[in-house]
Amino acid sequence: MGVLSWILLGLFAGTIARALIPGRTEPGGCIGTTAVGVLGALLGGWLATQLDIGDGKIDEFFDLETWLIAIGGSVLLLLALRVISR
Repeated sequence: MGVLSWILLGLFAGTIARALIPGRTEPGGCIGTTAVGVLGALLGGWLATQLDIGDGKIDEFFDLETWLIAIGGSVLLLLALRVISR
């Protein structure tokens, strides 16, 4: 996947993660959501590799496994940010 694909995946994953986690919305807008999504996707990919989940390659944009890992990582990152910010 190219850089633009990762940014789009991060934007969507961050938006879905914010929709899944109830509570107040953190400031940051679109840029903050994209940052949480991209970093969460990287975190999810790293964790999936460490835990030997999936086939070890996250390279297709329309792969369900890629999306689930990216959204899961974004949710974990968003929860960690909320714990730290309290």
